[in-house]
Amino acid sequence: MSTVLDGLYYSESHEWLKVKGEFGYIGITDYAQHQLGNVVYVDLPEVDDELNQGEEFGAVESVKAASDLLSPISGTVVEINEALEDKPELLNEDAFNNWICKVKINDTAELSNLMDAEAYKAICE
Repeated sequence: MSTVLDGLYYSESHEWLKVKGEFGYIGITDYAQHQLGNVVYVDLPEVDDELNQGEEFGAVESVKAASDLLSPISGTVVEINEALEDKPELLNEDAFNNWICKVKINDTAELSNLMDAEAYKAICE
């Protein structure tokens, strides 16, 4: 069973979102990293990129598959996790502590389109 943390928002495409004030941290879920296997590359967005909810903003490649990253929320990228450029395997080591990018959220009403931990657990079973 993959780990699912309470207090985060989840998308059907297996990204998580942690909201802190007007900012959100985006990552992939533990379930997603297990499905991908050993992550070998992360295609990160760039600072100042505009993200739209549900649209592609990057990709994660593993030894057995590649998967597009779909933004769980609309916003402006204010920071990327540069550590993933040199060590993409950090996503396998701890998917929840290794966020991919930090965004300034445009519209918190979009949070209602995401799942809580209980709903996300149900789709992972």
